[in-house]
Amino acid sequence: MSEQMEVIALPGIPDIKPGDNLADEITKALSSNDMSLQAGDILVIAHKVVSKAEGAIVQLDDVTPSVEAQALAKEVNKDPRKVEVILSQSSRVIRASMRPDQEEGTIIAEHRLGYISANAAVDESNADHPGQLITLPEDPDRSARELCQALESEYQAPLGIVISDTFGRPWRLGLVNVAVGLANVPACINMAGETDAWGRELKVTIPAFADELAAASGLLMSKSGKCPVIIFRGLDWTPCLSKAADLLRPHKEDLFR
Repeated sequence: MSEQMEVIALPGIPDIKPGDNLADEITKALSSNDMSLQAGDILVIAHKVVSKAEGAIVQLDDVTPSVEAQALAKEVNKDPRKVEVILSQSSRVIRASMRPDQEEGTIIAEHRLGYISANAAVDESNADHPGQLITLPEDPDRSARELCQALESEYQAPLGIVISDTFGRPWRLGLVNVAVGLANVPACINMAGETDAWGRELKVTIPAFADELAAASGLLMSKSGKCPVIIFRGLDWTPCLSKAADLLRPHKEDLFR
């Protein structure tokens, strides 16, 4: 068990454009700051820079809203084109609502990757130009693996990658970063069968290791700070084959479905 760790913000990542090599940009930023990566380091990377590099950007002027999008847009006072993009990213809409004090309502949707979030993780923040929307990468786990392989090759060290996004939380106020893509990093750590500090056997304790990393990264990864890469160093962890979907509760265990 680790007794201490370092959490290091990596400055110097430029504004990422479609087609940029994100692994190269991370390497350049490390070099310019006289930094390197060490065995066991875990990088938490905001999905926005991954999405931008992969071109997961939608121009609203290119979107023609469907009849369904237009009807839903009226319910929540949103741009029908934005609603069309949300629907295109979703497998189902769970709820659409608008409070009297809101100028624009919220669409709670299940993303095609399984995540349940506001607006299917479609976002306007940190877009380069007005009228642009940023979506999740097509396959965040694949994106994480490719980044991890490139950086491991560069630094000749075993590493981990967590791709994060900011989600709201049911029944709690405020936003936290969560893991939406993983490479090598365990999604959860099953502690069932181990003992607590008093020697009692743990029955169902399963820390969400990847989400804990993502949430902690948010302390240094501000919306306005242009610091999308956070390095965790000194943690005791074992690389494994993992995917972010391992953090999703199975439908059969969903008491609210």
